[in-house]
Amino acid sequence: MSMASRMVKHARARAGLTQRELAAKVGIAQETIARIESGRVDPRVGTLDRLLEGCGFGLEHEPRLGIGIDRTVIRRLIELTPSERLELGIANDRNMVEFWRSFKRVAE
Repeated sequence: MSMASRMVKHARARAGLTQRELAAKVGIAQETIARIESGRVDPRVGTLDRLLEGCGFGLEHEPRLGIGIDRTVIRRLIELTPSERLELGIANDRNMVEFWRSFKRVAE
C-alpha cells in the first residue's frame, strides 16, 4: 500500500465519509478513489490534494528530519567528557537565569 493510499484512506475514515460521499464532494469517480485506496493507482499531487481537502485535510510542506542540519556542534558536544558537558549545561542555565532576570527588570 502506498503512502498516498494510506493518507486518503485515513483522511476519509477520520472525516466519516464513504468513498461515494467523498467522490460526490470532490468530483472524482468513486472507482478512482477505490483504486487509489487499494494502492493500484498512485494519484497525481493535485488529485491527492483534492481528496484530502474534501476530508478536511491538506498536503503539508515540512522538512524531513535531519536534512539541512549542521552537525558540527553536535559532534563537538559528543566529544566532550561528561564533566565538560555538565559544566557547559550549568553555564547555559546561569545565562538563562540572568537573561530572565534582566528581562523582568525591563518589564517592571
